[in-house]
Amino acid sequence: MSSTLLWVVVILLAITSVGIMLIRDWRWFIILLAMQYVGVFILTLQHWPIGMAAVKVIAGWMSAAILGMTRSNLAETEEEDTTNNILPQGRFFRFVAATIVGLMVAAGTTPVDAMMADAGLAVSAGSLLLIGMGLLHLSVTDHILPVTVGLMTVLAGFEVLYTAVESSTLVAALLAVVNLGLALAGSYLMIASNAREEVEPT
Repeated sequence: MSSTLLWVVVILLAITSVGIMLIRDWRWFIILLAMQYVGVFILTLQHWPIGMAAVKVIAGWMSAAILGMTRSNLAETEEEDTTNNILPQGRFFRFVAATIVGLMVAAGTTPVDAMMADAGLAVSAGSLLLIGMGLLHLSVTDHILPVTVGLMTVLAGFEVLYTAVESSTLVAALLAVVNLGLALAGSYLMIASNAREEVEPT
């Protein structure tokens, strides 16, 4: 696969991971998450056969579908409210923080690539980008859907980098199960939180 296409995929991952932080609409959350897994699939193809790499995108889309169906059945008034959080929550703050993470990724890609058995600069950059943006997302929100998506983003970044050193079918299946488990846990917590809000007196 050409290096140009791989860097285009890295740019796609940057757009989706930053977009997940900046956009408040849950529908776009799910769309960007699904697009993110397409990028993960393409980067995974560099070290795994297409059958194993397809597990990533299928598990990712199934997880996104679980979260999307659950969220669509909840009240529309349950939108992210960031007025009570301690850290700044504006889009400008998040964009600046994402830029800093991007600079750290650019600085760390070459040494990480050397340590990870020459996984490929694009693969290493995409992996670090997902891990960094996922951790950043986890640090600026405490709402269930964004936290779940942030955890899935971190895991996706780890999976991309891990493919360079491990090609076990059992590991691929295990990581897919972890993805689905995160989605199911997030779905359950959203339902439980919504049920608690409905029974609490106003």
